[in-house]
Order: sequence, then C-alpha cells, then structure tokens
Amino acid sequence: MKTITENIQKIKNELPKHVTLVAVSKTKPIENIIEAYESGQRIFGENKVQEMVEKQEALPKDIQWHMIGHLQRNKVKYIASFVDLIHGVDSFKLLQEIDKQGKRNNRIISCLLQIFIAEEDTKFGLNQEELNQMLSDEAFQDLNNIKIVGLMGMATFTEDTNKIKREFTFLKDIYEQTREKYVNLEQLNLQTLSMGMSNDYPIAIECGSTMVRIGSHIFGIRNH
Repeated sequence: MKTITENIQKIKNELPKHVTLVAVSKTKPIENIIEAYESGQRIFGENKVQEMVEKQEALPKDIQWHMIGHLQRNKVKYIASFVDLIHGVDSFKLLQEIDKQGKRNNRIISCLLQIFIAEEDTKFGLNQEELNQMLSDEAFQDLNNIKIVGLMGMATFTEDTNKIKREFTFLKDIYEQTREKYVNLEQLNLQTLSMGMSNDYPIAIECGSTMVRIGSHIFGIRNH
C-alpha cells in the first residue's frame, strides 16, 4: 500500500502547474494530515465546521483551510477568523452572513459560488439565472468583506464520462461568461474554477479546472 506522501507526490506530478490541489482531509486523523503536511501539502479541505476548528487549533498555522462542505449560516462565525476559502456558497443569505462575520473579524473572506451542474437532486448550487440575479443585485454591491474568487461545481456521480464532460464544460462556459459580464464588479475577481474530485479530476482538468479536491486518492477510502 502506498503512503500518503507517495500518493501526494504522484498526484502533484500529474497535475498541471496551474491546478491547485486541495487535500480533502475530512474524517481523517491529525497524524494523516501531518504526514501530508510534511510532504509539502498546505491546503486542506474539511466539510464539518467543528472538525475543522479542532484541527485548525491542533495543526501548524501556515495551513490554508478550505471549507468544502455545505455550510450553514449559524456556523460561519466559528471559522470566520481563519478560513482561507469557502467553497460551495449557494445563497445570498449565506454570503451576507459570511460578509457580516468577515467584518467582525476585520478581514475579507474569499468564497466560491457553487453552480448546480449535475442531474442529481442531492447536489446544492445556484443556476445561471440565480447567479446573474445575485451579481446584478444592488445588495450584493454592499458587501465589503467578501471576495468571490471563483466558481465551483460537482458533476453527476456516474461512469458516463461524456456526461461528466458536458457538465464540466457547461460550468466552464458559465465561468467565462461571468468573468466577461461582471468585469467591473469590485466584489468579483474570478481566478478559480474548482471542479473535479478523486473519481473525475482528470476530466475536470481537461475541461478547464484550476482547483481539484482529492481525498481518497491521497488518504485512502474515507472512514465514515
């Protein structure tokens, strides 16, 4: 069985230079994260607020923590002081709360807006119309403590690579259109297109992803 260090090196050697690796460390023990850290990995993704807070307190302070799970508004305050990037922002109300907590902590919090691209009911996200409505709204322009640095989306969990490719290409198109359309929006600086996980990241990169979230290929199968 390969070690965590070997897994990370292998993935990093495969990834193009412009693609950022988020090591998905949710449910994984501290010692696993330390092994990944010692091999040079600095960006880790968690999906539960309490677990992320505990790990952040216990681990080196130069780790960049990404919140990759569905975030509830009442939990934002616990991570607002240190979170590096919040993936999966799927409503304006959540964005307002992140802005409020950013202000409280005297910092601007980077976020990715989650776009719904899969044909599964279990996935969260905004559709294109909701995205445009949000960005065109005057209330959005009142937010001073958030920065939308990119979009993210999850493809359908399927063996059908053509379907996955269609969904990722659709997201890439929305990303490019949004960049062009809202070029003067102060709160928007799109540089990250986060798509692709352990099972589909090579396709995502082919379709233009600049950030992949990989867990099981690094740490092994997840402990539930």
